[in-house]
Amino acid sequence: MAYSGKQARRKFMGLRLEWVRRPLAVIWLIAIVGGCSDPAEDPADSPTLALVDPLSIPATPTLDPKRFRTSDTCATCHADHAREWRLSRHAFAMRDPVFRRLVAIRNVAKANQEDGFCTQCHSAIGTRGGECVQGFNFDALSPVVLEGVTCEACHKTTEVVRTFNAGHKLDAAVGMGATLSDPEDNAFHTSRTAPHMAKAEFCGACHDVVETSGLPLERPHAEWQTSPAKATGQTCQQCHMPSRQGLAATGGATRTVHSHLFVGVETQVGGGTTMTTADRAEMNAAIGELLTSAAGLSLAVSPSTATDQQLDLVLTVTNKIAGHNFPTGSSFLRQVWVEISAKDAQGKVFYASGDLDTNGDLRDHWSELDPYGDSDLISLSSRFIDTKGDRTLFSWEAVEHTSDAIEPLRQRTWTLFLPVPKNATGPLTIEARLRFRAYGPFLLRLLGLADLIPGFPIWDIDSATATVQVTP
Repeated sequence: MAYSGKQARRKFMGLRLEWVRRPLAVIWLIAIVGGCSDPAEDPADSPTLALVDPLSIPATPTLDPKRFRTSDTCATCHADHAREWRLSRHAFAMRDPVFRRLVAIRNVAKANQEDGFCTQCHSAIGTRGGECVQGFNFDALSPVVLEGVTCEACHKTTEVVRTFNAGHKLDAAVGMGATLSDPEDNAFHTSRTAPHMAKAEFCGACHDVVETSGLPLERPHAEWQTSPAKATGQTCQQCHMPSRQGLAATGGATRTVHSHLFVGVETQVGGGTTMTTADRAEMNAAIGELLTSAAGLSLAVSPSTATDQQLDLVLTVTNKIAGHNFPTGSSFLRQVWVEISAKDAQGKVFYASGDLDTNGDLRDHWSELDPYGDSDLISLSSRFIDTKGDRTLFSWEAVEHTSDAIEPLRQRTWTLFLPVPKNATGPLTIEARLRFRAYGPFLLRLLGLADLIPGFPIWDIDSATATVQVTP
């Protein structure tokens, strides 16, 4: 059974939350002290039921947030890196309103028993430092915790223990780590070479995510493990932290440094972001470059002429990325699809797929106006299935995660059958676009964040056109 728009909205707002009990998988070394709780039970009455991981969600603090410095301190000498970081999603990790709203919904569903699940990566300092605990309030967090994946959250790591769910060790007492072979101590901090920071495993420690049930949610590093990129020694950092010649620190020597924009597929939207128009233009240019290099689209039409007959449209999408699937990461929230439009010589559209309803949504499961109205929709996103076999947006309800992503440097082909109207006047024009957006409008509306919709535009990754003559 598919949820109607109203049902989905109630589900989002926690009014129809279903409590799903599942054992934890052995793959994630997690201990639940106690057992599953009743959703109606006051979490304050059962504090021992909280989710615990000795490394990333410790039962008692394993570090002191006060011993970590904020980015303002680092910016004194590392102005370029700090400026780039402030524009990045890492700096926005704990302020992102979409993230905060999803955390709130999870906490309602889990009766505040798993508050640290998402923050273990979004603020390792806060989660290990005893601030992101049962029933925490974002507004009460200290500045360094609110900085999310801040400078010392990476540069104070010592090793990677596992490649998922904040699987790195973090120590405030060590010197600032870097991939430089000859880092120099200075008046502000000691320095050390940290070889693990140059490896793909370092990124996988947080960017691969496994649900408490053992269900893989995000797996770019796992995809990299079997990719052509790994075979040739290419790492995540080489694409997402491209190098240039510059200063690692004020007054230092010119050397190879790396971008700290950490370019992905979206920028900072809402959440009190201080990005200027120039900042946003810089980030959008970088995102656009990344996306247009990620995939390609081609199409072919048969037959080359048509009269009151069917056209066979063959579309091929190629993943140009050597290191991971297209799309990757939180593909259950992202939207990647092919838009197709077929027009006659007068510009009249006689076929469309991948077009949007008047709410701006794809005409798929989540459309409130035309659910499943697009039977030919080509989507590369992933989806969660719950215990009843229904679609769900919530990972903690899911027992299955199905993806339509394309593997690295591979391609996929679809054949669609387009009916040609009687007496159609040619030439007929077939246009296709490979499109992407970070979130569908339906999600933002259901989260009560409709004002953010304009901040997540549709990106056209590639396009293709074909012309078909009509024989009288």
